[in-house]
Amino acid sequence: MNINMLMQQAQRMQKEVENNVKKAKAELAQTEVQAEAGGGLVKVTMTCRNVVKRIEINPELLQDDPEMIEDLIAAAINDAARQVETISDEKLKSANSGMGLPPGLSGLF
Repeated sequence: MNINMLMQQAQRMQKEVENNVKKAKAELAQTEVQAEAGGGLVKVTMTCRNVVKRIEINPELLQDDPEMIEDLIAAAINDAARQVETISDEKLKSANSGMGLPPGLSGLF
């Protein structure tokens, strides 16, 4: 096989992977997750690009200790971040699938 043909094929595959990853990232920017803490006293909505869109605090909670409120907000955001990481990993992994990349290389994109 000609080295030039191999290089052209590799460039086509690279462009395809780049396009798939770009599309996946655009989809992730539109995907939202909801998380809560304290049995729903604090709710967070976050995009899969780690943009917090909304924080809801139950008015009853505002009568409590500020440190507890802060802890619940942090817990809800951390839960949302874990969900985002899982969804993002799956989406980007599928964007790289089918490219014929050796194991371990698909994580580079």
